[in-house]
Amino acid sequence: MFEVERSSALTDAQKRRVVARAGPVLRAVAQDERSQLRNRELAVERLVEQLRSALRVERPRVPTEPTAASRERRLQDKRRRAQTKRLRRPADED
Repeated sequence: MFEVERSSALTDAQKRRVVARAGPVLRAVAQDERSQLRNRELAVERLVEQLRSALRVERPRVPTEPTAASRERRLQDKRRRAQTKRLRRPADED
């Protein structure tokens, strides 16, 4: 169990981020192994991973525009599909 507010290892900004994302108390339980020592190590690893993921700052997405080649490929696919549909139509009786 890790109480975020009482931690001296985190700055105030980091504490706010962790509390907002993961809550005021982080808990990790491990009962995977028969050894108590190994279970304790696994629990600490899981706790550290929770803390890391809560502290991670997401980069904002930078919107991009499609390249000229991708636009051209899209238009060619549309033309090919339209041609296929046109050929499926019954012939005109003019």
